[in-house]
This record gives sequence, structure tokens and C-alpha cells, in this order.
Amino acid sequence: MDKETLLDWYRQMVLIRRFEQRSAELYQQGKIGGFLHLYIGQEAIAVGSIAAKAEGDHVITAYRDHGHAIAVGADLNAVMAELLGKQTGVSMGKGGSMHLADVSRRYWGGYAVVGGHLPLATGIALAEQYRETENAVLCYMGDGATNIGYFHESLNLAGVWQLPVLWIIENNNYGMGTSVDRASAAPILDKAKAYGMNGEQIDGMNVMEVYETTQDCLQKIRDGEGPQFVEMITYRYEGHSMGDPLRYRTKEEVEKWREDDPIGVLERHILDEKAADQEALEAIDGEVEERIEAAVQFAEESPLPEPEALYSGIYVEA
Repeated sequence: MDKETLLDWYRQMVLIRRFEQRSAELYQQGKIGGFLHLYIGQEAIAVGSIAAKAEGDHVITAYRDHGHAIAVGADLNAVMAELLGKQTGVSMGKGGSMHLADVSRRYWGGYAVVGGHLPLATGIALAEQYRETENAVLCYMGDGATNIGYFHESLNLAGVWQLPVLWIIENNNYGMGTSVDRASAAPILDKAKAYGMNGEQIDGMNVMEVYETTQDCLQKIRDGEGPQFVEMITYRYEGHSMGDPLRYRTKEEVEKWREDDPIGVLERHILDEKAADQEALEAIDGEVEERIEAAVQFAEESPLPEPEALYSGIYVEA
């Protein structure tokens, strides 16, 4: 990878990490309501995979969606404002943390129901097939979603119709508080084979490997090889959501995974390849901090939605 690409990925990953840390602080201050699911530890997946997509490709994900929103280039101020339920948010303050979307960037969200977005990904892919385009759908889900009925229905139809969709499993080892080994009767890759897809398992903590694998899968889709399936092994350092007491795993386990922190992996690569020195990386850290604080200020100063906003956006306006 060239220097500019590596530094851009580093900037994005640090931006996501700091955004999530600041969001946790705002949640604890009572400024963010509802649920808050942090992406800390999984940054390499959103950044690396979205970097590999083409302009016309679609992105759709579940409720742990802040990282994907930032990676597709959604306005940082508007994303933070949405978390605070403000009118200037990407969903006008009506969606909150779990329902981020940016139609202009073909980012369809953020869905709160586990696996509920998978049929939508199938539908979007079918529409692109009808139009005879080369556009693909990047559909992200957690390991827990592979046990849901929507998963099997969606993968079956994608396999039957050979739809242009890339299924990305962000396997962070736990579905809420239950380990994947206790919740799934079969390895996740075997589930892909059931629907005619040769799944691939990769290191989701390495942004370069994520990028290269995603790029390869998307090319296979464009070459007419049908839907692709990748299981990316990763780890969330925080709880399932902010209310998670984390009694189901040990501190030793978390610290072991921190040795392969995705930002640290990229930072070491940048320094080893002499793409930048420590001073340059610290300068990026400083820039990110300023952007985050500006977004927080924007969000806090933005107005709440007016009461009549409850009745807007319900029906399509001619």
C-alpha cells in the first residue's frame, strides 16, 4: 500500500476509535439515550472493506453501525448529532445510534433487529441484477445473526439467483454474552457452503488483509461468480452495549486480544515500512481530537426536532 493510503486508513481508524470513546462519555453523561453499541476493536473491518468498494456499491449493516457510517464518509457532525437525537442528525434525530443512514452514499443503515437487514441486502442486490449493473452490496452482520432465520432465507435466495452481494461476518466471538462456540451447532463457514458459497475466514484485526480480501471478493462478484462470503475474526473490547456488565469473559482474555489491536497493527506496519514516523502519527491523533470535539460542539448546540416532525417522513411525498 502507498503511504497516503496507509495514513488515510490510520486516520479513519483513529477517528472511529475516538468517536466511540467520546460517545461513551456522552452516554454516561445522559446526553445520549437508548442503546449504544460501540465498535471499539473492530475498526479494521469497516475501514478496510469499505476502502475496497466501488462508488456504486451499497453498504448495509446492523446496529453496531457508527464505524461503517464514518468509513463511508458520512458527515461526522451529523452522525454525532444523530446520536444526541438532534434535528441536524443524519436521520433528523429520529433514528439515534442504531439507525444511521446516508442515502447519498448508498449507506442504508443501521438496523436494530438482529438479521432484519439481510433480506434488504438481498433485495438491493436483486435490483442491481435487474438493472444489469456491476454494483454490489456489502452486507455486514455479527456472528449471532448467522443463527437467525433471515440469514438462511437471504443466503438461499442470493445463492439461487446468483446475486451480487458480499456477506461479511464480523465475528467478534460473542453474540451479546454468549460465545459463538456455545450458540452455533456448526462452524460459520459451513453455513455458507450450504447455499453454494465457498466461505473464507480471515484476520479481521488486519486492515490490509481485510482490504485485499474484500477487493478480491468484489471482483469475483463482478466477474459473474455469484455471492461471496467472508468471516472476519475480530473482537470488541467493550461490552455488547453500554449496559453490559461483561461477566462472561475474563480480563486476561480481553488483554490477550489487545495485543493485536487493529490500530496498533497498522501503526507498527506504517513505522516498519517508514511510511511515517511517530511524530506524524501523533499529529494525525491531534487532528482527529479536534474533529471529534468540533462534532460534539455541533451536536450539543443543535436543536431538538420540533414536535410536528413526528408526522413527517411517514409517507412518500409526490
